[in-house]
Amino acid sequence: MSVLPLPQLYDSKKAADYTYRPDAQVIASEATAWKAHHKLKPSASAEVRIQLLLIDVQKDFCYPEGTLYVAGRSGTGAIDDSRRIAELIYRNLGVISDITTTMDTHLAYQIFFPSFWLDKDDAPLTPHRVVTSDQIAAGEVRPNPAMAKWLCGGNYTWLCKQALHYTKELEKAGKYQLYLWPPHCLLGSDGHALAGIVHEARLFHAFARTSQSNVEVKGGNPLTENYSVLRPEVLSRFDGAALAQRNTQFLSTLLAADAVVIAGQAASHCVKSTIDDLLDEIAAQDKTLAKKVYLVTDCMSAVTVPDGKGGFAVDFTPQADAALAKFANAGMNLVRSTDPITSWPGIRL
Repeated sequence: MSVLPLPQLYDSKKAADYTYRPDAQVIASEATAWKAHHKLKPSASAEVRIQLLLIDVQKDFCYPEGTLYVAGRSGTGAIDDSRRIAELIYRNLGVISDITTTMDTHLAYQIFFPSFWLDKDDAPLTPHRVVTSDQIAAGEVRPNPAMAKWLCGGNYTWLCKQALHYTKELEKAGKYQLYLWPPHCLLGSDGHALAGIVHEARLFHAFARTSQSNVEVKGGNPLTENYSVLRPEVLSRFDGAALAQRNTQFLSTLLAADAVVIAGQAASHCVKSTIDDLLDEIAAQDKTLAKKVYLVTDCMSAVTVPDGKGGFAVDFTPQADAALAKFANAGMNLVRSTDPITSWPGIRL
């Protein structure tokens, strides 16, 4: 299957346009004509299943207007990534059989938002800080008691014990501490929507290949982070009951594909965590499965927070780079969107 040209409706400048809203009916019409012109077959007939997993390519992450813009060190990280993701889809339209987009989905009060917490003087906390189990145990921070009635039946003692348990579990796992993020991807908000240029490309693929526009929603449990689409960060409650569960159905979908191609935001967090969990499952089943995973390194960026002085108050780039090196060492493929999928190692169509 040869690399296809970019369709006429594609405009690379839309990658930087927060307000862009593609018209699904126009996309369907143009994709149908494109399918006929290039003799594209329905995805269901594909002998080789190539699953493109796009992680959290949502407006709050992909634009400076968003509440948690993933700028990377370049300052234009997610914007450039969105453009390249769209072009990857269009140029490899006849090769990619399935596209799934994950959607970070939150409500106003979540354990990783400042709204969840108060300090010892009952003042709200601020974003971009860590909350530790030691701080909770010492009474320096505590869950907002006004949440208790609707969150846990009014049992504030239970809520405090669960918050302490949660932070201890995070710290014991060694992946993350509890980090407070600005409110982002709130259900019903503009920032929750997919970046327009990527949404347009995924719909074009769906209509051109008669392939469903699949979505995996994550992040709705107020008592745990859910960086990975495959599982929340903490699965248990302090009393031994289950807090959440793994996404075993979607995990099976990924492992059943002949190739899994991963891109999106952010390389330092949700992308990293999803791949970590996928790798853990691969290690438990068959380590050779790692070779069918392809990480598109120029279609993901790390979280950074400028300090206003030309540097960064927070820069997670080293963590993202270390994670990619770890995944490559485990047998996964580091690839670039500018190379045709058919040229990637191990791809046989």
